Amino acid sequence: MKQIISLFLVSILSACAALSAQTPTPTVGAPFVIKQEENPYEPRPEDVNMKQDDITITSLSLSERYDLTPLRAELHILGSMPSVCSELRIKVNSPANDYKINIEAYGVSDLKLKCENVFQQFNTTILLGVYSAGQYTVWVNDILAGTLASY
Repeated sequence: MKQIISLFLVSILSACAALSAQTPTPTVGAPFVIKQEENPYEPRPEDVNMKQDDITITSLSLSERYDLTPLRAELHILGSMPSVCSELRIKVNSPANDYKINIEAYGVSDLKLKCENVFQQFNTTILLGVYSAGQYTVWVNDILAGTLASY
C-alpha cells in the first residue's frame, strides 16, 4: 500500500512539474512607429533628378521633449554640405527588429546649376515619432546619436 501511495504522489508531482515547464514564454513583437512626426527635410520625388551629396556631420545629440505627450525624442544635427546649392535631406527609417532606428542625412543639388564648392553649414533639429515600447538606438549615417526609451 505504501508503494502505491508513493507511486501516486510521484506521478502527481511529475504532472505538476510538467505543467509548470509548459508555461509559454512571453515574446516581444517587432518594433514599429505608432506616429511619425512631420519632417521638413524628408526626401522629395523630384530628388530623383538631383545629384546626391555626402555631408559632414560635426555634432549629433538626442534629447527628450518633456513638453510633449507622449514624450518624444528630438535629434539635433550640426554639419556641413559640400556646396551652397545643396539642400538637406533627412530620411527617418522605420526601426529594425533589433530596435535600431537608422537615419540617413545627405544633401541634394541640381545638376544644371553651377555652384562653387564652398561648404554650407547647417544646424537643424527634427522631432522623432512615437514608437512601440522598447529601448531604441538612433544612428545617423552609421554614427550613434544616442538611445531612447518608449513606454
